[in-house]
Amino acid sequence: MSHVAYELGTQPACWERAAELAPGLKAVLPRPGERTAIVGCGTSYYMAQAASVLREEAGHGETDAFPASEFPLHRRYDRVVALTRSGTTTEVLDLLAGLRDAGVPTTAVIGDPATPVSTLADDLVVLDFADERSVVQTRFATTALTVLRAHVGLHTPSAVADARAALDEPLPAGLDELGQFTFLGRGWSVGLAHEAALKMREASLSWAESYPAMEYRHGPISVSGPGTVTWSLGDTPDGLAEQVRGTGGHWVEGRFDPLAELVRVHRLALAVAMHRRLDPDAPRHLTRSVILTAGEEAVR
Repeated sequence: MSHVAYELGTQPACWERAAELAPGLKAVLPRPGERTAIVGCGTSYYMAQAASVLREEAGHGETDAFPASEFPLHRRYDRVVALTRSGTTTEVLDLLAGLRDAGVPTTAVIGDPATPVSTLADDLVVLDFADERSVVQTRFATTALTVLRAHVGLHTPSAVADARAALDEPLPAGLDELGQFTFLGRGWSVGLAHEAALKMREASLSWAESYPAMEYRHGPISVSGPGTVTWSLGDTPDGLAEQVRGTGGHWVEGRFDPLAELVRVHRLALAVAMHRRLDPDAPRHLTRSVILTAGEEAVR
């Protein structure tokens, strides 16, 4: 069994532990009313997008999400939360160092506390039970989002039950033979749609795109046709399923909690990779953490 296959299968148990931890983290996670930014890179950025929408939906206050490399240092926040599995990503470390110098309170949600991030963030949320050996993130990302979701009171046991069902039920037949995938979301699931597309690209080298669901008809639907898949991870706009089917494309309706629906996509990414005889634990051109040299940082 690949590392990815094992780790994606442990997500329901990790979410349960995360939900149990959340009530004890009130002192280190954003308080209601605090102006907050959540940052990350790659997968962690997409989880930040989802978490920021959830926090505002819960009425906890204005919340923005940024890639760590694009954080607007001229803006003032009461707290910045950084999501970083490895604790070694250069852009996150550089940002935390700059925020520390500016006196902005920071919290890092991490998988490994024995990493440089622990010396730069003011507070830590350690999810070492969800850390991963794989390059391709699955359980750490969804567990970090579950902590933040539970913190604002929007996690429910039904999400865990749905994740277990998403692991047990067969995937729609024949999708692993296709090569073009589009994922759609609404509200907080837009970030999940972006993450779903990233997983397909990383693990299976598929052509994968992602959009807010209502934007799909404003151009992107033109790529749909026989041999393509459009998968909804949130509420579906009226008539969109019929329009996609009208192109000859495959339509997959999300039936579970959107985070559990992402687990189904994790399984699909693995299935497509195996169909193509790819090693999901060795994705092309990727490493577990992006650590830049001084010269690379200068170019950036």
